[in-house]
Amino acid sequence: MQIDLKGRLAVVTGGSGQLGRTICRTLAECGADVAVHYHQNQASAEKICAEIEATGRRARPFQADITDETSIKDMQKRIEKELGQPGIIVNNAVIQYKWVPVLEQSLADYESQFRSCVMHNVMMIQAFVPAMIKRKFGRVIAINTECAMQNFPTQSAYVAGKRGMDGVLRVLAREVGPHQITVNQVAPGWMVSENVFDGNSAGQRRYRESVPLRRRGDDQDVANLVAFLASDLADFISGQYISVSGGNVMPTI
Repeated sequence: MQIDLKGRLAVVTGGSGQLGRTICRTLAECGADVAVHYHQNQASAEKICAEIEATGRRARPFQADITDETSIKDMQKRIEKELGQPGIIVNNAVIQYKWVPVLEQSLADYESQFRSCVMHNVMMIQAFVPAMIKRKFGRVIAINTECAMQNFPTQSAYVAGKRGMDGVLRVLAREVGPHQITVNQVAPGWMVSENVFDGNSAGQRRYRESVPLRRRGDDQDVANLVAFLASDLADFISGQYISVSGGNVMPTI
């Protein structure tokens, strides 16, 4: 048994970022062609596309503002023209901001998280899912977070955005299920990546001690689940919020 994505086309928002790059590489390693979205980091997007194409898969960089409807629709048209109609969308991009207590958090930060979590997902869905419905196949995968279950101090804007997208995606799973389209969320913990190291600060030690596996995962752990959910092996899994946190958070029944 293996994850086989040959003949599939995936679009990954935030594909030029830390987690996005690993997701793009992993989907390509499983046989998929990849549309690599970026907002500002064109050089990084072009680099990951070159890496993927060196393996024999197709990859192209596509610029868009994931908080703007016209920009997303334009990206969808360009992807369809250059690569075809994606059967897999991975909504990974999110706006970064400074975390502070609710009493100090600016209203603009709440608005940015709403647009980059909730509206980002809605607009990607409206742009790409109609073609999936016609083909009676599709995979919608969104990157959530363990923070949505933790609700720790200073997380409020991020949690508000991620909990909002959770509602949209659960409803979507029911709406598009009859068309054989699955909708799932992958929720990483505090993962190690190319620029986020597993150091020995007090905060990092406390975090590792809170994880039942007593270690931190990395971006590859997240990308592995994304690839599985994109594959036929997961064709009866939908409407799920799946934690990749070593047991640090445990969704309950």
